[in-house]
Amino acid sequence: MILKGKTWKFGDNIDTDAIIPARYLNTSDPKELAKHLMEDADKDFPSKLKAGDMIIAKSNFGCGSSREHAPIAIKAAGIQAVLAKSFARIFYRNAFNIGLPIFESEEASEKIDQGDEIEIDADKGKIRNITKGEEYAAKTIPPFMQELISAGGLIEWTRKRIKA
Repeated sequence: MILKGKTWKFGDNIDTDAIIPARYLNTSDPKELAKHLMEDADKDFPSKLKAGDMIIAKSNFGCGSSREHAPIAIKAAGIQAVLAKSFARIFYRNAFNIGLPIFESEEASEKIDQGDEIEIDADKGKIRNITKGEEYAAKTIPPFMQELISAGGLIEWTRKRIKA
């Protein structure tokens, strides 16, 4: 799986309330949640991003409550991947459960700037910063987790297994 897109950068400890503010949790409609993605961190973010963009963050992305709304909002907004130094444990699992690719790389998290165009080779764990002409290593995603992403998440993966 090769992913390519423009980046949006955020800092450390971006919690699930920053990703999707609690005042919007009265819905579980992915399209409605996407309209409010990261708006407390950057009020214009939802209108600026384009399908295929990626989020770059520092440490502990997705900390806070365990709500699935956060990765759902990210995926529904068209963000194709999130790359960070580290992820909160429950966010990490929720992301794979809904089929959102996430990657851990300390070096990439530090060196990629907002607006850089990057390419991620998920199979090899390689991140290429096209803008800067640099390469970074990411932790590779285990094959089973890649299956979840390819299927669109755990529910779709399970449906396909039941049919087989």
